[in-house]
Amino acid sequence: MSSDGKKKPFRKQKPPAPSASSASAKPGLQARAAASKILAAVIDRKLSLDGALDHEHGNPAYKALADDDRGLVRAILNTTLRHLPRIEAAVASLLESPLPEGARSLQHVLSIAAAQILYLDVPDHAAVDIAVEQANLDPRNCRFAKLVNAVLRRLGREKEEILREIDDIPSMPGWFLERLEKAYGREAARAISDSQLQPAAIDLTVKSDAQAWAEKLNGVVLPTGGVRLAAFDGSIPSLEGFDDGSWWVQDAAASIPAQLFGDLSGKRVADLCAAPGGKTAQLILAGGKVTAVEQSENRIKRLRSNLDRLRLSAETMAQDLTKFTPDELFDAILLDAPCSSTGTTRRHPDVLWTKGPEDIAKLAALQERLLRHALRLLKPEGTIVFSNCSLDPIEGEEVVARVLSDTTGFERVAIEPSRWPGLEEAISPLGAFRTTPDMLKLPAGFAPGLDGFYAAVLRRVA
Repeated sequence: MSSDGKKKPFRKQKPPAPSASSASAKPGLQARAAASKILAAVIDRKLSLDGALDHEHGNPAYKALADDDRGLVRAILNTTLRHLPRIEAAVASLLESPLPEGARSLQHVLSIAAAQILYLDVPDHAAVDIAVEQANLDPRNCRFAKLVNAVLRRLGREKEEILREIDDIPSMPGWFLERLEKAYGREAARAISDSQLQPAAIDLTVKSDAQAWAEKLNGVVLPTGGVRLAAFDGSIPSLEGFDDGSWWVQDAAASIPAQLFGDLSGKRVADLCAAPGGKTAQLILAGGKVTAVEQSENRIKRLRSNLDRLRLSAETMAQDLTKFTPDELFDAILLDAPCSSTGTTRRHPDVLWTKGPEDIAKLAALQERLLRHALRLLKPEGTIVFSNCSLDPIEGEEVVARVLSDTTGFERVAIEPSRWPGLEEAISPLGAFRTTPDMLKLPAGFAPGLDGFYAAVLRRVA
């Protein structure tokens, strides 16, 4: 009855919206929903994938999952980000008209499902059904549920033809591909792009006897002196030698800069931007008395923990590098500077979607400031290696050229290609290292390639 005594007309009640608990009843739904949310965070908000997948501080939807589902989410997201331009083109080809601007969350649901259909060993019907369920449970997307069903079912039916059609689409965003073409040429840029479609291999730097460890761990010795494992999906800490500190995980390219010093016996060495500690360990094993510097106390803690496992020791300090003024100058300095990490997208496929040209410019300016300061910490006749894991010459070759152009008392030290059999192509005409992910061919059964790295050696002559 209403307040005036009249009977209210009957109105059909809407069913209550599905709760989170009911949504989780469909097997696999929570994992796909988490993947969609994290993809949105990476693409739209430029958040780090590693941060989202952190077991302690990551995305709440990811942390709520069981270990098996977490593994599935990681596989889906890595695959989606590696192939994103192709996935988006495949979905767009099946739409009569583009999705409305306000349907970003729907685009991510479609991308996650399409990645499973096109590139992962997931039954098509499972990917389709869960994507439709995701759309139905989202008030913003429920009106598109039939569209999701139609598009994804057709994607499954026409998978092989669509894969052929999108095969020529580069795997990188256009802005970065243009920079690669300018730096390396069109053919090389495409080779770099294609090479990063595959996950990175697992490389180990060993304390001694690489051949013996290759035999023990089913690996192959690399031109860098490290060991690459064959296909491996187990637990790294379970491998022989981990607990003994006989080796550590380090990409082949990342192991190069520290080796450029040669024998460091009796020399005072600084490792600037030292965490997580792989290069620090190399410098110690080369005989150096090492001071490892990091700005972050948390990163220094991680470095110390890694050195403890390896049974190695160094002086460590958390300090702003631009204000670091030691009591005594160094014989050798390794500056592996902060960078855009565009050379590591085989293992960090989110990088090209979270960084942009403005980030590269800011990081190049930071690298230049750090290099100029580091030069002041070097003894006469001392050597400095400047390196980073960016593919962009703005962060490598151009930084070094600019610093040398207006700094007296320093010279380049050319790296001899003959000292690096198997990686001769990585030595530039100026004698610097420039690796790209399409380099390093290996025997069958071992993944080729390595991270993109730049490293130059400078000497103080006055």
